[in-house]
Amino acid sequence: MDQAAEIARAVLYEGYLLWPYRQSAPKNRHRWTIGGVHPEPYGRAHDGNPWLMQTQVLLQAGPADTVEARVRFLHVVTHEFAGPPGTTGGEAPVREEATERETAVTGLGLAELLGGPARVEIDIPAGEDVEWLTDAGGRRVAAALRRWEAVRGHVEVHADLLRPGLCRLTVRVANTTGWHGASRAEALKRTLVSAHTVVSTGGGRFVSLMDPPEDLRAFADGCRNLGTWPVLVGGEDERHTMLSSPIILYDHPRISPESPGDLFDATEIDQLLTLSVLALTEEEQREIREGDPRGRAILDRCAALSPEQLMRLHGTMREVRREPGT
Repeated sequence: MDQAAEIARAVLYEGYLLWPYRQSAPKNRHRWTIGGVHPEPYGRAHDGNPWLMQTQVLLQAGPADTVEARVRFLHVVTHEFAGPPGTTGGEAPVREEATERETAVTGLGLAELLGGPARVEIDIPAGEDVEWLTDAGGRRVAAALRRWEAVRGHVEVHADLLRPGLCRLTVRVANTTGWHGASRAEALKRTLVSAHTVVSTGGGRFVSLMDPPEDLRAFADGCRNLGTWPVLVGGEDERHTMLSSPIILYDHPRISPESPGDLFDATEIDQLLTLSVLALTEEEQREIREGDPRGRAILDRCAALSPEQLMRLHGTMREVRREPGT
């Protein structure tokens, strides 16, 4: 599960903030583009912005076995600084960050799921929190205000028996948040951003959809996944957990042990991005530090790397993977 959690976290933050990690950069002005499950009214009105995500996988298990599904996503939060009440000026531009959310459906008996769906509501009320910043004398000089909008929906899990010992497990995630506007920016505040599902079982075994056994290929081809791509995660021979994400991965993906940390772009080379960060001007670095705290963490981590750690990013040949069907 440690490997599964590591991959799931990388997926959660894929594309969160891209090089050059400055919010003024064009690619960071149009954020939250991966794995969005949008409010249903907005999704129906804007083609290509789905409000429903569906995962279907094959599970070899008996009626006494149990399964669980965890849906994780980012929730957009606005963050602004302002002076104390009664003052003017001192305000900083509003910026967007994100906080992690999770909805879990656990302890589900397969016999129960074959008889009907299990459903859990997603119900996150709107809210805000304020942190007052004080000077050396303890006087309030500014406030950090974080606000988020309500998000509502549900996660539904059910199973269909295909033959004795084999079933198709379906997990649907729907965003039913009310929405009557037209702005993408406002809709994204009510969107399940970078949503993905992790399904796991104790006694059963999942079947690879990329390279299923020949006698299960027709069943695998019949699985319908909407906005998501399920793969096996964990150790190379483990089949207890599947990660269903908006990013196309291979079975049993792994994070490179040489990687010093998140760079939010798993399709790039860590060394290239790290050296590019180190080449930023002082002005560009200052903008990153004053922006998203995760961007600031990247800058600090890259600056702290030793020459030996940088050399380890140069490249390593580990294995040659066999392509499915070859």
